[in-house]
Amino acid sequence: MNRKDISFRPLRQVVYSVRSFASTSPTIYLPFARRKYLEVPDRVVETGTELVIEGFQRSGNTFSVIAFEVAQPRHVKTAHHLHAAAQVVEAVRLGVPTIVLIRDPRGSVLSHMVREPGVTASQALGAWVRFYERVLPLRDRVVIADFGEVTTDLGKVIARVNERYGTGFAEFDHTPGNVARVFALIEDRNRARYGSVSETTVPRPSAERDERKRALLTQLDADRLAPLRLRAATVYRALVPSATVT
Repeated sequence: MNRKDISFRPLRQVVYSVRSFASTSPTIYLPFARRKYLEVPDRVVETGTELVIEGFQRSGNTFSVIAFEVAQPRHVKTAHHLHAAAQVVEAVRLGVPTIVLIRDPRGSVLSHMVREPGVTASQALGAWVRFYERVLPLRDRVVIADFGEVTTDLGKVIARVNERYGTGFAEFDHTPGNVARVFALIEDRNRARYGSVSETTVPRPSAERDERKRALLTQLDADRLAPLRLRAATVYRALVPSATVT
């Protein structure tokens, strides 16, 4: 890490914390997001949005969005990748079909810390808890999709969306060939953004990222974070009753 990265770390942490708190409120966060993503039509939910796919970072967001798009015979107006509970709250208010993606807090937070160097374990875990505690009261009005289900049978998730909302979205056929196609598209987009495939950011399995996550475990497992880990586990079990918390 160079000296410039170190000098900007405190500012980055402050910005991260402010964003984390603000992103639970549609009134506060969505006007800002609409201005920020003015040229990105599929970022923020609005009237006319047909489906919202939203979750905390590193919860299968990119895989879900691209796999859904690949499966559809027509363009579907979606909103995704805002990584803000405010998006879910607003989607429910507007009556837009919504998939809330979730991953066990340990896996999600560690991967997120690799993606966002400088963010502390306390900040990342707190942001995870903040996101899903805000979503929890809405769980009966959205489709909750756990990372394990999304990455093995996204078609089943889409079927639940159709059943709940009366939509007719095509289900993704989770074959090895289709999954490989999605991963290829993910790598293409990552390469276009970074110039080459970045193993710390590309949203697909990565041995390099797994190694970095192992190095961060001691931070996440610190005794002082035990109460926050318990809150995260409690929320996760409430949203995914069948899940095992690692």
